Amino acid sequence: MLALYGIGAPLVLMWTVLRLRRAPKDRALWSLCGLITGWTLAFPFGRAADAGAGLLGTTPMGSRLVEHSLDIVSMHGLICFYLYSALEEREAGRRARLYGVPLALTFIVLVAATLSTPGGVGTRDHRVTSVAVFYVAADAYLVFAFSKAWFWNRCYARGAGPRLRRGLRIAATGMIAFALANSLYIVAVVLHWAGGDDVSSNLDTAGAASTSLGWFAAVFLMLPGVVLFLVGVTYPAAAMRVIALRVWWRHLLHYRRLKPLWAALHELFPENVLPRVPMSAWRNALNPRSVHRRYYRRAIECRDGLVRISPYINPSQTGASGDTTSGAELSDRLRHALRAHGSGELSSAHAVAVAVPPDPSLEADVRELIVLADALRTVDPNGEL
Repeated sequence: MLALYGIGAPLVLMWTVLRLRRAPKDRALWSLCGLITGWTLAFPFGRAADAGAGLLGTTPMGSRLVEHSLDIVSMHGLICFYLYSALEEREAGRRARLYGVPLALTFIVLVAATLSTPGGVGTRDHRVTSVAVFYVAADAYLVFAFSKAWFWNRCYARGAGPRLRRGLRIAATGMIAFALANSLYIVAVVLHWAGGDDVSSNLDTAGAASTSLGWFAAVFLMLPGVVLFLVGVTYPAAAMRVIALRVWWRHLLHYRRLKPLWAALHELFPENVLPRVPMSAWRNALNPRSVHRRYYRRAIECRDGLVRISPYINPSQTGASGDTTSGAELSDRLRHALRAHGSGELSSAHAVAVAVPPDPSLEADVRELIVLADALRTVDPNGEL
């Protein structure tokens, strides 16, 4: 779980930074970025303090101070994220400054407790009063911050869309686990300070309060809560990527299924080809977005070709909306029309609607074109007439 946290937090941080580049004035996104940044930077300082060492020239207790300071600042960022998401910017800024008061008081207590701790004392020796005060103050603020964030999460989720609301609920579950874990930490620290709840010698307490109750809270509440929160934060964007992948795959399949119809029409009307995007062939082939461009272009070129060949098709058998002409019948008439046009025959008829969908949408239009293309493929798999 610690490894998952250490790897997952930087990955989520990179995702938030990329989002921030697209919306640099989004205060809610800035707050979220501050939250993940604090968690990411706090992790190595916490691991160093767990090992009884300092990081970047700090003492072990100094590393613990940096870790917890980043943690509480991160939690203020979480509160600000929901404030700027649920309220108007001016009101959100006012409340953010108001919630900064307990943050500042907690930071003062942490610094005072760190300076009061004698040298050589373990960073988790809660029997020392200054160390116990340090942890009680930090955990009390975290309980307060998670409770406030959970409250604003609920307020914001009421007006959110389905995907965002689902992600907020997952994140809220993680915040409940956070609050419960830090509440147990306070109890564990007080019990240890009073002379009870010592940790077992064979218990791995890395990254957790050095008591059996604190170890339980870290393993079964805190670390799973971190994972749930990160999943909830990234869920809406991940869900959108899954939907986008489905659309991409559907467009790719439709693009390929349209080939028999497109090839037949393109052979007679090569001038219908729309201009290509000015990029190299390799870049166009490797770019995922090029699938959408090729799909739309092929659908438009097929429709343009049908308009030009339609005078050679019997107007009463064009497969228009409400017509009973099947795809096989229409494809047979289309083949005859293409042969007639290719042989130089002239037609006095006007352009007519061919394979018109029942509803005016691109997807419906493509479905009708695919029916015609599949009928052509059934007659000749190579698409040749």
